[in-house]
Amino acid sequence: MGQRPGRNLTLKQEMNRGFGDALATAFELALTPAIMALIGWQLDRWLGTGPVLFLFLFVFTVSYEIWKLFKRYEAHMQDEQAKVKGLRGPEEPRA
Repeated sequence: MGQRPGRNLTLKQEMNRGFGDALATAFELALTPAIMALIGWQLDRWLGTGPVLFLFLFVFTVSYEIWKLFKRYEAHMQDEQAKVKGLRGPEEPRA
């Protein structure tokens, strides 16, 4: 009860933004590899090859999505650490 109304609204907005980001990431992780696998499957059918393009596009896309997720997380954590007063990254060597 002691909190200001504006602060409570900001927390709700931040939480809703987090839910939206998580949902978008989940769809991105699930649908992008599925779409690329479908494209690879169609190309394999058209070219008469085995499941080579299907597997390549699926594995490549999953690998890229995981790499991108880790990079986004790393950048977000660096931003959060920069907000905390007194918290510094690795010490730089002194000259």
